[in-house]
Amino acid sequence: MSSGRRLLVAATGGVAAVKTPALLRRLAEVGHQVRVAASEDAYRFVTPLALAVAAGSEVFDRRLWFRPDGHARHIELARWADALVVAPATANALASAAGGRADDVVSALVVSGVPKVVWVPAMNSSMWKNAAVQRNVRTLERDGHHLLGPVVGRLAARGEGPGVGRMMEPEDIVQALEGCWRSPDYRGRRVLVSAGPTREYLDPVRFLSNPSSGRMGYAVAAAARDRAAQVTLVTGPTSLKPPERVRLVEVVSAGEMLAALRQEFERADLLVMTAAVADWRASEIASQKEPKQGNGRTLELVRTVDILQLLAGERSHQVMVGFAMETDRGVERAAAKARRKGLDFICLNYPTRGASAFGGDTT
Repeated sequence: MSSGRRLLVAATGGVAAVKTPALLRRLAEVGHQVRVAASEDAYRFVTPLALAVAAGSEVFDRRLWFRPDGHARHIELARWADALVVAPATANALASAAGGRADDVVSALVVSGVPKVVWVPAMNSSMWKNAAVQRNVRTLERDGHHLLGPVVGRLAARGEGPGVGRMMEPEDIVQALEGCWRSPDYRGRRVLVSAGPTREYLDPVRFLSNPSSGRMGYAVAAAARDRAAQVTLVTGPTSLKPPERVRLVEVVSAGEMLAALRQEFERADLLVMTAAVADWRASEIASQKEPKQGNGRTLELVRTVDILQLLAGERSHQVMVGFAMETDRGVERAAAKARRKGLDFICLNYPTRGASAFGGDTT
């Protein structure tokens, strides 16, 4: 993530304001400069002291509209900030901004010339789905504002189960914010991404696989989404949280992955095949778990489907990107794979070089 941006975080009057201090701290930890503002209703859920300590500066609220020398604070802050992040953003805050009002500190900041405004909504599901709220959301998006969430999760109101309306978690907001600076140059394009490992079962509980985490594919899918593409992510078993606003298709085996990709491939403009597909499967799958006995066993293996090879034979206009993981003669073997499968690009990785692959942070 790029660091050093100046972010003004504003809390409005929702229960999720209790998370705003954590968001401020996390943004500062990754290198951003942060300042904080709050509506009066926000103080029903979070204290000014908690916000000030997390931001390392005083809170801009109705008591600080003007400095002693007469300068308007909301204008100064708007000129200072690269972006205003409203988290949580209530239905009332969205309505005020959509109507161009400036009767509280948050709405005043919105109309004061901040270069970028990002809303992180939090409200009851029925409120979020209300026609007036959605009309306000569309107005703000037409005005160039960004929305992150809301997401599905347990809501604060008593008796409410999981629903759409929960504010994104601070860590997810920090990651998603970077996409707000990406150009929407993939608008109208369909991107198909595969991710994670596949599993080839030997019996109901044992399988052949590899330690792929899926992080590469999930990051590629999120990056394409941030550039306004319509993204489908076909993923093998992982422990990752799916990217927001990405269509997710979960599979297990190489055969299932091929079937899922084939359903989407004809409409896709770009295929990014990051998945670590198992190369082998058992020639016969036992219907029951076999007991451990004896000192050895011979296992007959056959090749799994070559997904890229098959899709390459069905392509019309698609750009195809493959991945190669090699421990020796990497460039030579990756180049040969690209030629053999007719790929436009291939990405080479070395699993034996530190944290370069299989869950590493530097891939």
